Amino acid sequence: MTQTEQLQHVNLKGRDLLELDDYSTEEIQYLLDLAIELKRKQKNGEVYQPLKGKTIGLIFEKSSTRTRVSFEVGAFQLGAHALFLSKNDIQLGRGEIISDTAQVLSRYLDGIMIRTFGHNNVVDLAKYATVPVINGLSDLAHPCQVLADYQTILEHKGKLKGLKLAYIGDGNNMAHSLMIGGAKLGVHVSVASPEGYEPDAEVVKASREIAKETGAQIVVTRSPQEAVKDADVIYTDVWASMGFEEEQKIREAAFKDYQVDEELAKGAKSDYLFMHCLPAHRGEEVSEGVIDGKNSVIFDQAENRLHAQKALMAALMG
Repeated sequence: MTQTEQLQHVNLKGRDLLELDDYSTEEIQYLLDLAIELKRKQKNGEVYQPLKGKTIGLIFEKSSTRTRVSFEVGAFQLGAHALFLSKNDIQLGRGEIISDTAQVLSRYLDGIMIRTFGHNNVVDLAKYATVPVINGLSDLAHPCQVLADYQTILEHKGKLKGLKLAYIGDGNNMAHSLMIGGAKLGVHVSVASPEGYEPDAEVVKASREIAKETGAQIVVTRSPQEAVKDADVIYTDVWASMGFEEEQKIREAAFKDYQVDEELAKGAKSDYLFMHCLPAHRGEEVSEGVIDGKNSVIFDQAENRLHAQKALMAALMG
């Protein structure tokens, strides 16, 4: 099947995206291929507006740079209108139950994106909404970022299956979605976290079950050196994610041996890719030499948030 035939073969209209385990390997690959195709169109100046006349609501309980800009610009490029809705703009921030918010917004909008703290908010919104709901980030998962990440790896490496990705740091929502996505796509994922900051055990278990079908290996270790050995990709995130700022000093002590620096990176393949979902704290989770070095693709990642999210909106709302 050609790529064009593949893009016509999969139909995701009306679906939600809460986490990547909601989707089959074929469906995730379809979204990656569609993102690359939409990126090609945009670079060539082709106008493509399958969502003309449609509207998406963007609910933000957590602030953002990349998520807000990429969804707003992406919706505009697809012909849709995006409404930014902070928690102070809607009644959700004043105690309205999420089921009422979901049902009301569904009468106005063609899709909803939510960036929030509790993953249960995403689940409940999707349960009661009658339009597609996209998880723009929750405390459990960040599937939008990971779609852009695997798109970036595919563009640079030409394949995904069989590659090794090493994630160093907090076993947070990024680690979770990278494991789930890697398991679906046949990417070996090794996560190195200090004691007490490991990824959620249920997510690890689910990833390993998925990996049985694709041949991926999901490893959780205390050793950054073990994780990065022969890695094709090294990935890290801030030590104190949004909502954990008060733990900054405690986390600095816990993660002091988990900085991705030039010495650690020597264990990976010489042509490894360095990735970070941003914002980054140079001198903490990553050295300046690595994040600003020749192996870094952090701004390709950031750009691909636009294209991956356009693919999502086009596929779910189109």
